[in-house]
Order: sequence, then structure tokens, then C-alpha cells
Amino acid sequence: MKIKWVFLSIIFTITTVLTGCENSLMILDPKGPQAKTLSDTIILSILVMAGILFVVYVLYAYMLVKYRASKMGDDYEPPHDEGSKWLEITWTIIPVIIVIFLSVVTVRTTSEVENTPKGYANQEPLVIYASSSNWKWHFSYPEEGIETVNYVNLPTDRPVEFRLYSYGPITSFWIPQLAGQKYAMSDMVTKINLAAETPGSYMGRNSNFSGEGYAHMEFEAQAMPQAEYDEWVKDVKQTAPKLTEKDFNKLLETHHVGRKTYTSTHLEFSPAPEGENGGHHHGGGSKEHEKHEDDKETAPSSDHDHIHHHDAE
Repeated sequence: MKIKWVFLSIIFTITTVLTGCENSLMILDPKGPQAKTLSDTIILSILVMAGILFVVYVLYAYMLVKYRASKMGDDYEPPHDEGSKWLEITWTIIPVIIVIFLSVVTVRTTSEVENTPKGYANQEPLVIYASSSNWKWHFSYPEEGIETVNYVNLPTDRPVEFRLYSYGPITSFWIPQLAGQKYAMSDMVTKINLAAETPGSYMGRNSNFSGEGYAHMEFEAQAMPQAEYDEWVKDVKQTAPKLTEKDFNKLLETHHVGRKTYTSTHLEFSPAPEGENGGHHHGGGSKEHEKHEDDKETAPSSDHDHIHHHDAE
């Protein structure tokens, strides 16, 4: 009876955990080549670990049954064995081989996802600057001259290069069904390559704790056919307002906002921290924003500000 209740408790726990981890399981439902590579690597690692556990448990059960005390007489005295040299060599070499195998797979996977997705090497990637601020995401499209906040639209079957940076503490950009995660920092630009091969809506988020509003840093990545994407860009240029420096500074100061769309980008007056624009103030940042940053540095810091400053370093 006890075994029955233990078994039922395990099943209930697994079901509850899996239900609460729906977002985490998105990585096993890839919609692009980079995510597929990562998913395959994760599944392979799970199978290798499951195989190791299977062998260990089988040997464990075999030893328990074969050498259980009830089979021996009361006066039984086990013989003194020196051990087997070949057995010791075997159970030392096997783990080494497993570690080498997984290391090679991991290095190859990391190299593959850092480059242009397979099958897209001959296409020019769509460059999108993704910058974070407390606590939202700004997506700048220099090719189209538009910008969005808290959502990003992508054309399918075309490589996309996200260039990441932050206007505050370190964050981590992640769209589980399209690619892995990468840090966005204040003084440099990092890049992540991906391609969406299936139209649909995919959840993106900040996967690095960055303060009290961290849980709200989610965005939608909408993948659509090229023709539909072009129509969306055309509509934005005809209907959206222009993003001014004043509006952008206000956005940086506002903690939580909804979706917004603009027919220009903040890169015109606050370029990304790359090349000659690298540095603490993003090179060409507005004077108003720089003054605000200087005031924060000279003002007495709270515990919350201290945590953010430590993260940024």
C-alpha cells in the first residue's frame, strides 16, 4: 500500500511540475534551425544520461539480488579479494569517453548556433537592434527605419541578426522556439543569429534576473511570410508617429509600458554601443539622459540601485 501511494505521489509531482514549466518545454518545440540544433543537443544529452542511469540501476539491482545477505548462512565469511585491474580501468575509461563525447557535441553545437543558420548563408540577414531598459524591450529596424516596443515582427525564411545591448542592468534575450539566449549589456553589443521557418507567435523574454520588474519583461515575436511582413512595414510608415529624443527619454524612465510603434528609430540620436559609439553613454546618447545617469551616480545609492550597478559591471 505504501509503495502505491509513493508511486501516485511521484506521478502527481511530475504532472504538476510539467504543467508549471510549459514555457521551459518550448525549447523542445523548435521553429527554426538554431533552436532545432539546441533541441537536438538537449535530447541527445538526456538520452545519454538516461542510458547511464539505466545501466547503473540494472547493475545495482543485480548486485542487491545476487549478493543479498539472506542467501548466505549465518557462519558465512566473504573471501578477501584484491579487486580487478581491468574492471577498474573499464569504469574509469567509460566516464572519460562520455565526457569527451558530450564536450565535442556541445562545442560543435555552440559554434553552429553562433553563425548564420544552415541554409541561409547566401542571404543578407535582417538586422534588428534589441535594447532593454527597466523593464521593457526596444526593437530598432535600421533597414526599414521603424521601431517597436515590447513586440517584434520577423519575416519567415530569412536570417535575422539581433544586436543586443542594455540601457540598464544586464539582461538576457531569449526566444526559446527560435534560438538560445544571450546577454545584453550596457557597454557593448552582442549578437544572436536565428531564422523562423514556421509562421506563428512565439514568446520571448528576459531570462536574467535584473530587478523588481524582471517578471514582466516578456515580448511577442511574430513570424510572418515576407509579403505580410512588407505590408506591416508599409502600414507602420503610414500610420505610426515619429520617435523623438524626448519621447525616447520618457520611455527609458517609464518602468512599464504596453506595445508601441514608431516610424523612426532611437539609433539616430542614441546609437548602439558599438564601434566608435562604444562606452558608458552609448556614444551619442542624449544630453538629458547622460545628465540623468550622472545624477544617479553622484546621488546616494539605495540597495536596489547598488544591485543594478553591480549587475552592470
